[in-house]
Amino acid sequence: MTLGISLAFILNFIFFPAALVLFSPEAPGSGKDSTQGFTLSIAAFTNRHHKIILWGAVLLAVVSAIGISKLEVENRFIDHFKSNTEIYKGMEIIDRQLGGTTPLNIVMNPDQKYFDYLKEVEQNKDEEEAFDDPFADEGDKAEKNFWFNSNMLDRVEKIHDYLESLPEVGKVQSISTLIKVFTQLDNGRKPDDYDLVLIRKLMPENVKDSLVNPYLSKDANQIHINMRLIESDPNLRRSDLIEKIRHHLVEELKFDPQTIQFTGMVVLYNNMLQSLYKSQILTIGVVFLAIMFMFMILFKSFSLALIGIIPNLLAAGTVLSLMGWLGIPLDMMTITIAAITVGIAVDDTIHYIHRFQTEFKVDQNYLATMDRCHGSIGKAMYYTSVTITLGFSILALSEFMPTIYFGLLTGAAMVIALIGALTLLPLLIVVFRPLPSSEGG
Repeated sequence: MTLGISLAFILNFIFFPAALVLFSPEAPGSGKDSTQGFTLSIAAFTNRHHKIILWGAVLLAVVSAIGISKLEVENRFIDHFKSNTEIYKGMEIIDRQLGGTTPLNIVMNPDQKYFDYLKEVEQNKDEEEAFDDPFADEGDKAEKNFWFNSNMLDRVEKIHDYLESLPEVGKVQSISTLIKVFTQLDNGRKPDDYDLVLIRKLMPENVKDSLVNPYLSKDANQIHINMRLIESDPNLRRSDLIEKIRHHLVEELKFDPQTIQFTGMVVLYNNMLQSLYKSQILTIGVVFLAIMFMFMILFKSFSLALIGIIPNLLAAGTVLSLMGWLGIPLDMMTITIAAITVGIAVDDTIHYIHRFQTEFKVDQNYLATMDRCHGSIGKAMYYTSVTITLGFSILALSEFMPTIYFGLLTGAAMVIALIGALTLLPLLIVVFRPLPSSEGG
């Protein structure tokens, strides 16, 4: 985008003027200029309705603040596509028939008490006698592992069953799956600790690779619980679901929170969205500070810079609040709308204030200057904003929902910015009269 703007700047100041000099100038048309009539009518409305515009801007700012507070970054990946697309239908089939789409894993380690216990066993191992039982060594190992014993496996089964009870969770796989299989094979009797030693000793390697190794570490001191989330569930909120599961493990099942870790694509995607939300605030703040600094250099006036930034801030806030009110979540595309809107819409502000400063020198009359600016530079602002709005609206033809939101919301922001530049901006200049007396103030 930066390279494109740089190229356009070069073409507009080199190629376009060179091409114009090749043509003969034409006499100004004598027909009625409907665009000028439209912009002059906006100037007349601005002049007649000071209070309506000012109070309307205040009301819009309040509504925008409330709408922005409703913004969220929780969104389902399936919502990125229209319901009639193959991707959407395919994800629905995967959710319904294959147990979910997006993977979420829970990694659980022993708590500190277990490691203290291992130290005590190590100190006292010389006092223990070895038996002739060929499984004595395995039995000793079984006593020293944290998860692969009947007591802890019962707790794992509770976790497994709880996860399966959640409507947002589809297929769940853990070491508990192995225990459920042996329980069914043994007519409902769960394997005891001795059975578990035999299972680990005699189980074929190909079976271990399917039912044990993916969910239990070699020393049996770490377990992995794998699940897939139902992306088509309308109530799916990744961050809330992770916190709900964590709360159940800590408060209900009494696990140490330090021993629980969530991993997988769900966590990565959720962390990315959360970081985008935080960076959005920082980005907008930096953009507005940079624009304020640029305005101060360009207009040589702090008051004009402050007046110029208000309509742009209101436009960005309005489009973000619109997303909040409509329930459109922030994602990789929509997160950039506010910053891009400010970067593009600021052109109208620069054009208008610069022209206002020039026209004001003619008669030092704020209202007459506003009419002249609306009849001249107002036309250029109008055509520029309409062209940009139509250009972004083309994105509405996409099959990717974030692209559609980006195009429509950016177009809406440009319209709001144009209205602010033709109403609120000149009204603030007329009301506060920021131009210095040396210019006839």
